[in-house]
Order: sequence, then structure tokens, then C-alpha cells
Amino acid sequence: MKHFIKILKKIAILLIIVLLMFQFFQIDKTNIVDNSNNISQVFQMNDSVSTILKTSCYDCHSNNINYPWYTYIQPVGWWIKHHINEGQDELNFDNFKTYKIRRQFKKLQECIEELEEQKMPLESYTLVHNEAKLSNEQKSLMITWFKRQLETMKTTYPEDSLKRPSKK
Repeated sequence: MKHFIKILKKIAILLIIVLLMFQFFQIDKTNIVDNSNNISQVFQMNDSVSTILKTSCYDCHSNNINYPWYTYIQPVGWWIKHHINEGQDELNFDNFKTYKIRRQFKKLQECIEELEEQKMPLESYTLVHNEAKLSNEQKSLMITWFKRQLETMKTTYPEDSLKRPSKK
């Protein structure tokens, strides 16, 4: 039994050393704040919509991330950074203006779908960031706003520019 405890102590010490070494490899928390391609440059939005986007969406879907204290603890920070990168790859409101018209249209449709199916904001995010939870009224406001932008696009652009051509 004493031999087993000695082995467990050595494993614990090794694990602590490895975790301490991880702390030297921090994630890049640089924010590039450039609003010239932000969704607000494409569509008009009132303060309520802007506030909801900033509070509930931007930490994963913009270049202006509010990194919480626990991102300084590795490997947690690595996991969160990976998650943020995935969110930005899927939709980045700060790069929205750079998207092709059909991609903008598709992303607005997906925003509506995610809100209607209550997939966004992620529950794992709102557990820690209670302020990001959306009330039914806020969800309704956002869905209405996204739908209004879709309608604006439909009246502004030819229909074939909004959808990917079907493969024959």
C-alpha cells in the first residue's frame, strides 16, 4: 500500500508541474477593433439591438472579445480560445460587410434559426455569463430585426444573388 501511495504522490507532483508549465503558454488576447466592416455598417440598428449583440454575441462572434479571468488558466484558456475561433469562423459580426451578399443573407437566416431553436447564445456560455441570457422579448426583438434585414436585402438585390445556385 505504501508503494502505491508513493506512486500516486509522484504522479500528482508530475501533474502539478505539467499544469504549472502550461501557464507559460497563454492564448493571444489581442483585440483588433475596427468597426469599418461591422454589421452596423451594413444595416441600421437601434441601441437595443446593438446592446444585445454586444452582450450576448460578440464574445464569440466578433473581434472584440471580453476575455474573462479564467482564460488565464491553461488549458481552460486554450479550450475557450478554440471555441471563440470556431464562433468567429462561423459568423463574425465585425467582418460582416466583407461577406458576399449571399453569405450575409444566409448568416441572417441562420441567426433567426439559432434564436428560434434556442441554440444561441450557448447554454454553456450563459451559465457563466448570466447577462448574456436573452429574455423572450429580446429574442423576439432580434428575430424581428434579422427578418427585417432579410426583407431589405430581398428588395435591394436580385433574388439569384441571395442564394447559392442549385447544382444540376
